[in-house]
Amino acid sequence: MNRPRLDSKTVVIIGGTTGLGLSAAKAFLNSGARVVAVGRNPESVRAAQLELGGDAFVLSADAARSDTAPQAIEEALNRFGGFHGLYHVAGGSGRRMGDGPLHELTDAGWEATLNLNLTSVFYSNRAAVLQFQRQKSGGSILNLTSVLAYSPSPRFFATHAYATAKAAIIGLTCTSAAYYASASIRFNALAPALVETPMAQRAVQDDSIRQFIHTKQPLEGGRVGQPEDTDAAAVFFLSDDSRFITGQVLAVDGGWSVSEGQYPPDPPHPGPGES
Repeated sequence: MNRPRLDSKTVVIIGGTTGLGLSAAKAFLNSGARVVAVGRNPESVRAAQLELGGDAFVLSADAARSDTAPQAIEEALNRFGGFHGLYHVAGGSGRRMGDGPLHELTDAGWEATLNLNLTSVFYSNRAAVLQFQRQKSGGSILNLTSVLAYSPSPRFFATHAYATAKAAIIGLTCTSAAYYASASIRFNALAPALVETPMAQRAVQDDSIRQFIHTKQPLEGGRVGQPEDTDAAAVFFLSDDSRFITGQVLAVDGGWSVSEGQYPPDPPHPGPGES
């Protein structure tokens, strides 16, 4: 069976300069696509442009601005002559902004985390639909959610605004899939678990979390995911091989959502006179 291909397609990746997005950009290019990737950090934008080469254009912009996705789509049209698919990866932890368990979650943390992880998806998905309607064409929209949207981990990943945003992405994906199916505009989502990306360094470097992941993500020896683990699924959903699929959420999670996971034992408490 031949692998899915993206020949003659131009794909916009919102959040395509690091981690999962950059890995996907490379996979899309290797599958024959041309790519417009958006990143917020100018340094990562420059590095990604050098790494991806001439069949990609890398744009420095903030995914949480309403004009970013339309600008990226316009670049796709002007530079590569078309727009066929959107992959929204941009997002991140709101922990430093005040996200956390509900009783600790601040107003600012809630607003900032939802803006980064949910409002940005609304902006990009809306822009993609509007362009597909102008073209009178179908197209594929793929959103990145998380297993935390429906499979919580209260001890190590208690960021409730983040989980809420990721759950809402599923709602937006499914309701949009239903509404636009007759126009052949498809919406699907990928739900990874813990993947080693710049955003995940707190978790990846924590020995207790790594021990937990060994049983919570038991595939391939119980490891933390790598960005390239999601690439094949992303290529498939952006390709014509998935032309009869919409409204689906695919967990690429190493078994997280079907495994209990075992917490590592707590370290012993010092006895009297010990320190």
